[in-house]
Amino acid sequence: MENVKVIIWGFGAMGTGMAHMLLKKKGVEIVGICDRNEARVGKDMYEVLEMERGDRKPIIITNEIKDIAKEGMVDVALIATDSFTRKTFDKIKYIVKQKINVVSTAEEMAYPKAQEPEMTKEMDKLAKENGVTILGTGINPGFVLDLLILALTGTCEDVEHIKAARVNDLSPFGHAVMIEQGVGLSKQEFYDGVENGSVAGHVGFPESINMVADGIGWKVEKIDETREAIMSNTYRETKYVTVEAGNVAGCKQCGYGYVDGEMKIEMEHPQQILPETEGIDTGDYIWIKGTPDINMQIKPEIPGGVGTIAMCVNMIPHVINSYAGLVTMLDLPVPRAIMGDMRDLIKNR
Repeated sequence: MENVKVIIWGFGAMGTGMAHMLLKKKGVEIVGICDRNEARVGKDMYEVLEMERGDRKPIIITNEIKDIAKEGMVDVALIATDSFTRKTFDKIKYIVKQKINVVSTAEEMAYPKAQEPEMTKEMDKLAKENGVTILGTGINPGFVLDLLILALTGTCEDVEHIKAARVNDLSPFGHAVMIEQGVGLSKQEFYDGVENGSVAGHVGFPESINMVADGIGWKVEKIDETREAIMSNTYRETKYVTVEAGNVAGCKQCGYGYVDGEMKIEMEHPQQILPETEGIDTGDYIWIKGTPDINMQIKPEIPGGVGTIAMCVNMIPHVINSYAGLVTMLDLPVPRAIMGDMRDLIKNR
């Protein structure tokens, strides 16, 4: 059986991370990279990854997706370019029309019908017409504040209230996420950005809240969100951003889902770069009030960068095996690490 063939669209922090992970796996190969960064276009993937190519074929990075997304030549495209369904829609549409499966890191794509029901219908229709599958996933949304919660409710007779929190380190993420979070801005610039929409904060609460509610049969009436600047008292620097003392290191965002007039789901997500510089511990927490009550904590957090990368790569066989259409993490088998040959997990080749 031939290797599973993968292309990556977007070769920033997440895209390069996926490439590193794929190159360690058996039964899968990268056959193309598309990226718009002029500093990377035209270079060999291995040079950008700072790896020895050995006897492997060079993979020259292109800025034209048509060069690599060819029907019959690719099994799955990993798209790591955007956070929003509207911004990634045309990319997904192009890939699907080449009869290639899609895994997207766009946060809104984890449960796109929450905010883009018409686009969701169109993507589902296109995927079915072309016999492929579309999935949006990542660490959050995609796992910690939705799928993991739902898995825990599987041990409950009934559920009255759900609260979850993810206190995490933003440092592994690239420029796009730093802009969305307002990292490096002054306090005034942050709140101006919240007001004009340039500071989105965490993208995904409507998706996670709706996924959880739909998963257990609650009907969400409304969702409220708040965003607060996390100010830094120290100088902080990562590969992608620098923060002066007195400027914004991250965003604390909360989301609240109401069912039958009552707040039933609450989520907290304070995230910043290098939280340890001010003695802040990271962690993932879930509290379920029901029969029985459940209190789960993971300390430190499941790292966001490697977690997102692994979720996308580890879901490749499930996406290939899935029925055609747009699916979510509710529709596919439980994600797990792939330590053997990826081809052994493929049923519908």
